[in-house]
Amino acid sequence: MSLNSRWLQETTIRPVATLARAAMLLAVPLIAMPADVAAQVCPGATVTTNLRRAMGLALSNQGNLIVSETGVAMPNSGRISIVSPAGARRTLIDRLPTGTSDAGDPAGPAGIVMRGRTLYVLMSIGDTVLPATIPTRQLANPSPSSPIFSSVLAVQFSANVEKTTAGFTLSTADQQTLADGRRVILSNGGGDTLDISLVTNFPDYVPDPLPGFPAIVRGSNPFAIALAGDQLFVTDGGRNLVWAVDIPTGTHAPLATFATIPNPLPVGGPVVEAVPTGITYADGQLLVNLFRGVPFPPNTSTVMQIDPATGTQTPFITGLKTAIGVIKTREGADADYLVLQHSSGALPFFAGPGVVLRVEAPGAAPTLVADCFTRPTAMLLDEKSGTLYVAELLSGNLLSIIANQ
Repeated sequence: MSLNSRWLQETTIRPVATLARAAMLLAVPLIAMPADVAAQVCPGATVTTNLRRAMGLALSNQGNLIVSETGVAMPNSGRISIVSPAGARRTLIDRLPTGTSDAGDPAGPAGIVMRGRTLYVLMSIGDTVLPATIPTRQLANPSPSSPIFSSVLAVQFSANVEKTTAGFTLSTADQQTLADGRRVILSNGGGDTLDISLVTNFPDYVPDPLPGFPAIVRGSNPFAIALAGDQLFVTDGGRNLVWAVDIPTGTHAPLATFATIPNPLPVGGPVVEAVPTGITYADGQLLVNLFRGVPFPPNTSTVMQIDPATGTQTPFITGLKTAIGVIKTREGADADYLVLQHSSGALPFFAGPGVVLRVEAPGAAPTLVADCFTRPTAMLLDEKSGTLYVAELLSGNLLSIIANQ
């Protein structure tokens, strides 16, 4: 889910055309915000800029940040970058598939996770579906621009490549090779190589017909990824579920699905979709953010705890707005949780700034860490330094704050 599929498309077609109009309907002043995010708190610094709509962050064992960039309004503009703690950016691999989603936004590489020298990369919905004549609904695209949208790739590279590379390029022929189940080994001509394989390829869509409209589908839109043992766990914001992926065999199956909830606001439709986004593995359990769909009402977003063996789910942190990331910090008696919200405030949609909240325990009131982010998509904690990195979608910025204080 590159923040651009059916649930986000609805923001442009609902009768309430502006946030000011929404505020009138709700009798809430446009500037209203909860007390815990009433003032800007902006510690930290800009690490790097000019990213291509960053969607995922990982930390290598060499201490560098790995950033997935979903791309811009140009085919095959997805990219994976290496960013040093000092902010120097280099390309690891460019020309990853990017397609225009049914909402009209670029959609390519999404979440990432790294173990050792293997980087697992999610590919999001791309242009596998098209907008239907019925608002917010989708049709299958008979000719998507890439065969590896809605998939997981494994990218292996050496520490020397990470240290020295000027970048590799994936061709459209390479994309087809991967889709056919064969490895792609890229070379930069200097003896360095990048080894890429397809771990699994999710269905691009499933039938979702309406009366009189049998061709309607629902697109798969992978967003974030977590790793535990030889299993990958992937949130799918298009189909409102979490996938379990067996790395050795490449098989995948739904682990947990999420139901709609009643829409508490007079804006939008009667129900709100779950829209799972961020995911992390902690203490033998998965923590999954339910962002919630249009009209993105406050106090409905949650962090769910999911048993990775059974799929059993229970609410873990509630009362949030557009939660998009969660991290457990420290261990033992000092353990707490950081939650990233894509936006904040009492209004629907995305009126308020993105914030990082600290939650000491489920049920505890959150405290504000920082509220100076614009449409953030991902965060990553460097446990050694206590530095929290936050990526912004539209600005191209990667920001840092000191979180463990």
